[in-house]
Amino acid sequence: MNIVITGGAGFLGARLAQKLLALGELSLAGGPAQRIDTITLVDRAAPTGALAADPRIRVLIGDLNQLLGSTAADDRVVRPEDHVVFHLAAAVSGECEANFDLGMRSNVDATRALLEACRALKTTPTVVFASSLAVFGNSPEQPLPAVIDDRTLPTPQNSYGIQKFIGEQLVADYARKKFIRGRNVRLMTVSVRPGKPNGAASSFLSGMIREPLAGVRAVCPVSPETAVALSSPARTIEGLIRAAEASDSDWGARTAINLPAITTTVGNMAAALERQAGKAVADLIDWRPDPVIANIVTNWPSQIDAARARQLGLQPDTDFDAIIAAYLSENPRTADARTQ
Repeated sequence: MNIVITGGAGFLGARLAQKLLALGELSLAGGPAQRIDTITLVDRAAPTGALAADPRIRVLIGDLNQLLGSTAADDRVVRPEDHVVFHLAAAVSGECEANFDLGMRSNVDATRALLEACRALKTTPTVVFASSLAVFGNSPEQPLPAVIDDRTLPTPQNSYGIQKFIGEQLVADYARKKFIRGRNVRLMTVSVRPGKPNGAASSFLSGMIREPLAGVRAVCPVSPETAVALSSPARTIEGLIRAAEASDSDWGARTAINLPAITTTVGNMAAALERQAGKAVADLIDWRPDPVIANIVTNWPSQIDAARARQLGLQPDTDFDAIIAAYLSENPRTADARTQ
């Protein structure tokens, strides 16, 4: 089996590749498990470490739109021998709100071009599209219900959410026409992400944990009572893989599924940090309101009923304390720095 991951050198893309390589095989769309022969990582940056050294990894470096427009055989993002495409590459929420053209090019044009490349193969590859909780947005004219479920009408309130919803609809129509097997998966906000902050409006939901654990001050731009829906990196990767594995009958409708999430508040996140790492670490959070970020984040839903995901065997994390504990276990240098 051959797999393509766009955004493959990013945090989730690299983690997905590592998990698939560790599994060594994948049961695609309810079929028998097949050995994974090649994983193509497509990104602007190259993968690093053990991932880059694995002989099963093929790397394409460059802008996704440009690579998809290339006629060079070595630059082909998808090939007839590719069975599944995980489309994770995207400009993130804050970037899209600040730069409309960037968001449209990265999130709409690239998605359409990728789907056209898959269509041209005439092999009906499985496409797992990473959509987002941001397709739901609250407004006075059309308030969200208290609990979001798989049938709730998306009402995005920012460019990123609108672009992700467009992507969902494109995937659904290409699947309806049987050009691909489509799997739309709405990711929750992922916390705790290692590495550096990115341009996402939700980036602080990792930074307010990650930076203090490393002894660095962090800014929280929303009030402590702000409610959020979160998922750990491990549960997110689990959801993406399960989307590829599910049979057509188990998956059901072409519409997107919501991945499971825990509901907590930003204040409770800070309290969990104090329980896991001590008051001195939690005191490194600076509560500094930013109305632009707060307007985006507070319009996202915090209560999710992920019934379709549950039917596929997916479950949310137990609580945010467990998420922090897992982050410390996976990043022992952070844990060591915390005790020095």
